[in-house]
Amino acid sequence: MAPSNKGLLKIAQGKSRLAEIPIPDVPDDSILVRTVAVAINPTDWQTLDEAPTPAFTYSLLGVDAAGIVVEVGKGVTKNFKKGERVAGFSHGANDRNPVTGAFANYILMKGDLTLRIPPKMSFEDAATLPCGLATVGLGFYRHLELPFLNYPVDAKTGGPFILIYGGSSATGSLAIQVAKLSGLTVITTASPRNFDFVKSLGADHVFDYHDPEVGTKINAITSNTLHLVFDTIAVPSSSAISAQALSTSPTSKLLYVTLLSVPMSRPDVETIFFLAYTVSGEEFEMEGEVWPASKEDNLLARRFVGVCDELLREGRIKTHPVSKREGGLEGILGGMMEMKEGKISGQKLVYRINDEE
Repeated sequence: MAPSNKGLLKIAQGKSRLAEIPIPDVPDDSILVRTVAVAINPTDWQTLDEAPTPAFTYSLLGVDAAGIVVEVGKGVTKNFKKGERVAGFSHGANDRNPVTGAFANYILMKGDLTLRIPPKMSFEDAATLPCGLATVGLGFYRHLELPFLNYPVDAKTGGPFILIYGGSSATGSLAIQVAKLSGLTVITTASPRNFDFVKSLGADHVFDYHDPEVGTKINAITSNTLHLVFDTIAVPSSSAISAQALSTSPTSKLLYVTLLSVPMSRPDVETIFFLAYTVSGEEFEMEGEVWPASKEDNLLARRFVGVCDELLREGRIKTHPVSKREGGLEGILGGMMEMKEGKISGQKLVYRINDEE
């Protein structure tokens, strides 16, 4: 019997449906993957709630997945073979290309942006990585203008300060580790219950974001020299704390890089809002705004994925704690709503979609 495909689709603003869909044809730059596990990200519910373009009919939801290679496009330069275990980042809820999401039995991944799963890593753990690593790589080495992390990595210490706001978030936990590998001195924020966790990842200084003096305290511990902020939470309070923490010295370029568009009160701070979807190298549209294709972002991401393959193989990147949920594709929407309602902290929701064989 020929395999069938089922996926969780966005059918209108805020509305989804589980439906039978065709197994997609494989573009030259992509691989076809039989999905084993998927992970939920904030962008999943955010893009479901966004108004689609006028020409919208449906789109496949989801960005993070791990599975088994079924077919390799002829333009993929990484030497993937059928049956390999991989994890990748797909552009879910893509109005321009509705088949590129992750929440289905068979999905497409950009071949040269796809990670190899180390032998001892589970599909569930691997599914937590792709979107977060793409976000960190682009945020650090493009927008924060850090020197690229080349392999082999000889992690130095004592480098410039960086504030990673939201260190116990899934992206924040990866950002701490990559920042340490890049030689930076890491300051992060978290709830006290997550202090030990972020310290175990390498954070040098941890502050409780509930503390009304947290911004001032961060500024003090850096002796007014902080000029790099990577905000994984991106709400008005995180922007306000970052504004207090950043240096007031006119001699340093101040960069506030954020995953959502939030106002920054200081005009002397360069605020950069970005989306990791640009790593695809393709133009896309969200809520009426067209994001142009970026060859630069695509090439950077391809380089960074190659470095991450080696770091994962060596066990130098830890995955985020997972909460394994039941229900497969049928259970995903409930998990998305839990995340939207702020009920998830310090864990990544992961769903098993298919058996490994």
